[in-house]
Amino acid sequence: SDWFCWATRLQTMADLSLLFPFYFFKLTCFFKSSLVKRCQKLDALFNLKDLPRGPAAAPRKKAPQFMLDLFNAVSVSDGTMKSQKEILEGNIVRSFEDKEQFHFFNLSSFGKEERMIKAEFRWFRKKQKFYLGNVPTVQVDLYEVLDSRVKPWRGNLINSRLVPLYTQGWEVFNVTQIASKWIRNSHENNGILVVTTFPSGNWMDSVVPSSKQNAELTDTNAFLVIFSDDGRSAASNQSYLGKMVGVSAPEPHHIRSRRRRASSGFLPDGRPQSCQRVPLFVDFDEIGWSGWIISPRGYNAHHCKGSCPFPLGGGLRATNHATVRSIMHALKLYSDEVGAPCCVPDRLQSISLLYFDDEENVVLKQYDDMVALSCGCH
Repeated sequence: SDWFCWATRLQTMADLSLLFPFYFFKLTCFFKSSLVKRCQKLDALFNLKDLPRGPAAAPRKKAPQFMLDLFNAVSVSDGTMKSQKEILEGNIVRSFEDKEQFHFFNLSSFGKEERMIKAEFRWFRKKQKFYLGNVPTVQVDLYEVLDSRVKPWRGNLINSRLVPLYTQGWEVFNVTQIASKWIRNSHENNGILVVTTFPSGNWMDSVVPSSKQNAELTDTNAFLVIFSDDGRSAASNQSYLGKMVGVSAPEPHHIRSRRRRASSGFLPDGRPQSCQRVPLFVDFDEIGWSGWIISPRGYNAHHCKGSCPFPLGGGLRATNHATVRSIMHALKLYSDEVGAPCCVPDRLQSISLLYFDDEENVVLKQYDDMVALSCGCH
């Protein structure tokens, strides 16, 4: 009988070993599916469904220096805002690099829900190498390019100004009117022609050499920069965050275990900890976004954890409604219909993201209510 029992056990173990790869595959698919669903919810939050994914689609070029400077001007390194005041006009800044032979900008990635506030043409003025006499300035005119890709054909004058001749630097022209026209009617977008007129009356077109096409982005490329607002107020962003309850990027097992030991949510005597703010770091590399997000590489969103015990103390930042609700719950006046107050964020902060869109244009966008500044019982 002993021999029969051992044979039965061995057969059972063999059967389980055959089934193990199948169940392991199913379990792996489950976790992958769960991660995909979580990333889809994150996509819904950021409204970035069409952006490139992963290193294979990551742009090889660098972001324009002025966009990096703009990000650093409004944010600290983790993306949190330096000030709650309105630093930028709107909440989105898109930089479109020039393409093709003329200064042409593909505006197809401009969102239909966005409202343009201002558009700027940023053109790098190079220092004149040859001395042209006592002439401190030259005139620079911007013209709309009409429907001719063989030879630049000047259309309507967009903007004009005198610029220094013997120094170099960025010139910024307001082109809001023509950019609005191009967004309404994309077929009329043939680009911008820059014409430099010298005091002698001679003029020179600024035409982008054909060899520049598909070349690496440099710090002296021309850009069209659009400031816009997508109308997503704090309230609308909050509705997206509502879908994110219980959703977070998966952590490596050793990190989860260490955090679980470090903060179990209970005091040494077994009582649950009161409502408080605890760290929650979002690593864009872990969720597969590091290929197209330029800055920050991640940020501390924080989250709220703990109980709201009766009676609610002053340190729990409870609202009057939460206080009344806590009393009703403690007295069980309505059985289980009235739950205890919950520990939730009561002050939130915005962050900025600098990233490549699906056309590989660099975008700076502010997202409301992304960091929990404090927690309370509500």
